[in-house]
Amino acid sequence: MPDPYFDVIVIGAGAAGLMCAMTAGQRGRRVLLLDHADQAGKKILISGGGRCNFTNHKTPPERFLSQNPHFAKSALSRYTPQDFIALVEKHCIAYHEKTLGQLFCDGSAREIVAMLLRECESAEVDIRLGHSVTAVRKSDHFTVETNHGAYRGGALVLATGGPSIPKMGATGFAYEIARQFGLAVTEIRPALVPLTFAGKLLEFCKPLAGVAVEATVACGARSFRESLLFTHRGLSGPAILQISSYWRLGDDLAIDLSPALDAAHYLKDQKRTRARAEVKTVLSQVLPSRLADAFAQVHAPDGQIANVSDARLDAFAEMLHGWTVEPSGDEGFAKAEVTAGGVATDGLSSKTMEAKAVPGLYVIGEAVDVTGWLGGYNFQWAWSSGWAAGQAV
Repeated sequence: MPDPYFDVIVIGAGAAGLMCAMTAGQRGRRVLLLDHADQAGKKILISGGGRCNFTNHKTPPERFLSQNPHFAKSALSRYTPQDFIALVEKHCIAYHEKTLGQLFCDGSAREIVAMLLRECESAEVDIRLGHSVTAVRKSDHFTVETNHGAYRGGALVLATGGPSIPKMGATGFAYEIARQFGLAVTEIRPALVPLTFAGKLLEFCKPLAGVAVEATVACGARSFRESLLFTHRGLSGPAILQISSYWRLGDDLAIDLSPALDAAHYLKDQKRTRARAEVKTVLSQVLPSRLADAFAQVHAPDGQIANVSDARLDAFAEMLHGWTVEPSGDEGFAKAEVTAGGVATDGLSSKTMEAKAVPGLYVIGEAVDVTGWLGGYNFQWAWSSGWAAGQAV
C-alpha cells in the first residue's frame, strides 16, 4: 500500500505552521500538519502571561533582527497586523491594547489556538499530533517518516521554530533538515532573555530581587525605555529582554534608572529644601525604597545632603543616569522567549519562503533568521511568513 500523499506537508503546529496550513488549505491544497507534541500551539498558550500578545499595531522591518534587514519586508507588507486583527475579530475574540501598540486577548490565549484550529478544520487540514519525524527524503516528492508511518508530499514546510523554551518541546530540528538539504544556518543564540551577573554586581542585585523600575537600557547605539526587573541572577523585565537581542558577551550596558527625572536638578533642589535629609532618603522619593537604599549605599556620598557639594551631587546624578554594568551571561534557551538566528535568508525567497536551491522546500517562522522585538512582533512574523508560504505551496 503506498504512503498517503499530500500536496503539502507542514512540520510544526505552532503559530507559523498553523497559519501556513490553513492558508494552503483554503486554496484547495491537500495539507498534512504534523507535530511531535500532543497539543497544537503550545507556545501560543503560554505567551503573554496566558493571554497571547498576538501582534502589534506597528511592525516596521527595523524592529526585526536578521543578517538581511530587508528580508522580512515582503511578507510583513503583504500580511499585516490589520489582516490578523480582522481574523481575530471575525472569530469575535475580544482584545485590548497595552503599551507600545501591543495587542492581547481579553480572555485566554486558548482563543487564538482555537481560532486557528477552526480555520484549519474548515480548510480540511489533516492535523496529526504525537507524530515525531524520524527522517526526511526528497526524490520527485518529499517523504516524511514518522513514528506512525511515512507520508509523501509535493511540498514540505519547516515550521518547528528554534530551541527556545525546550520544556515546551522546542528543538533545533528545522536546522538539521535545512542543513541536510544544503541550506546555511546562521549563529543560533537566545534572544529576549534575562541577563545574569557575577561577583559584586550579582551581590548587589540579589537583595533587590522583585524590585521593578522604569529605566532606559542601552547597548551601543540601541536603547529601550521600559520596565526593568531585578532578579536573583541579574536583571530581567521588558527593557532587558529587548536589549538582550543586541547584547553580546563582553558588551557593557548603560542603564538610566530615572529617565523621567533630571536627577542633578532634583538633588540640588532637595539640598535646599531638605538639608538634613540623607541622599538615600531623598532618592527613595523617586525610586523604589529598596533600590534607593542599595544604590545610595554603593554610590552616594554619606551624611546629610546639605554637606554634599554640588559637584558630588552632579557626579552621583550622572551615575544614576548612566549606571554601567557588564553582564556575565544570559539565562539561556530555557528562559529565552525566542531564538535569534536561524536558516540563512540568502537561501530563501523573501516572497514565498521557498528554498532557492531546493524547489518545494519552505522555511517559516522562528526557524528563519528573523527575530522580532518583544511585543507581538514575533507572532506577526509567524503569521506573515506562514501566510506567504501558504499562498505559494
